[in-house]
Amino acid sequence: MAAINILYISIEGNTRSFLTHLQTFAKQQHSINPKNAEITLREITNQTIPAPESKPFFVFVPTYLDGGNGIDSGFTELMTNSLGEYIASNNNAEKCLGIVGSGNKNFNEQYCLTARMYAHRFHAPFLADYELRGTSQDVERIYEILVKRLNEVESEKDDSDR
Repeated sequence: MAAINILYISIEGNTRSFLTHLQTFAKQQHSINPKNAEITLREITNQTIPAPESKPFFVFVPTYLDGGNGIDSGFTELMTNSLGEYIASNNNAEKCLGIVGSGNKNFNEQYCLTARMYAHRFHAPFLADYELRGTSQDVERIYEILVKRLNEVESEKDDSDR
């Protein structure tokens, strides 16, 4: 199995913290069974120069919105724009295997709205969500979801190569 490549943005450190735990979990799984995928992380910041991605990737994005309720009165995405611009550049969206969102459930309908909007914008499945820094159960659950999705894509590719 190929490595799980993840592009992400972390504003307050919650996404980075979650992904560090996810990467550690993946290393443990890989040490138990070398067939289990490891994870490579790439943080996108305002200083990141858009470049073409050579391998398929997943996207992790938190939700930061300003104005509106995100449903009928609109919204303005804040602070994650550099990630969206990176994905939109160089045909990178074509390599996006799915989106995982995080947020705060106190914001009701706005919870993970940025990730849902990315999924729509980039024609990629919304795969999972977790709140704030996530839990160890979230780490295990999301790792399984990423592995399953990667296996599906690799299987589809194998079928089309035949």
